[in-house]
Amino acid sequence: MSIRVLIADDDVLVREGLKVILELDGGFEVVGCVDNGFEAVKLCRQEHVDVALLDVRMPVMDGLQAAKEIAEHTSAKPLILTTFDDHDFIVNAIKNGAKGYILKNTPPDIMKNAIKLVRDGGTVMQDTVLDKLRYELNGGRRAKVDTGLFSPRELEIMELISKGLSNKEIASRLYISEGTVKNHITSILNKTGLEHRTQIAIYYLKGGKME
Repeated sequence: MSIRVLIADDDVLVREGLKVILELDGGFEVVGCVDNGFEAVKLCRQEHVDVALLDVRMPVMDGLQAAKEIAEHTSAKPLILTTFDDHDFIVNAIKNGAKGYILKNTPPDIMKNAIKLVRDGGTVMQDTVLDKLRYELNGGRRAKVDTGLFSPRELEIMELISKGLSNKEIASRLYISEGTVKNHITSILNKTGLEHRTQIAIYYLKGGKME
């Protein structure tokens, strides 16, 4: 079954370019293209949308607010696609329910894989975006997480998540199964009250804080 995608961007060339890229691949169906966040929310309420690609800066309603509305009131999963890698945008996007944050210069194959991963319940954040968070949030220094709350293995996994590694890559690096990685991630989420791995990355990079 094709992944049903909404594209929201106020640049018509970007919208149409993304539509062409996705529709050339039989695994995607573009449900609609809109130029502002309000229309994106409206369409997600009216149609079945698997993933909503949202630009950050749009008229009427920006992509961050649209992500919040879509995450709270529809089954669609918001994925921020933008030229802006400002850490405030990134953190607010995740707080508002976005399942990922990728840049518009992302190669088409990586972009399509990101959409698939988000549709399947994963979260996506590029290495360049994580690097931006790492250095801007901590002034170039890694803040330390409270080691009393987590096991040594959990701390290892948190660090690798913060570096952008997938569960499969973490399992390979630590010589454990993917199932064991998932169990540790579940434990981390339960201890912190966080919701997904991207929040774990931010939590770790900020030294155990989500504010």
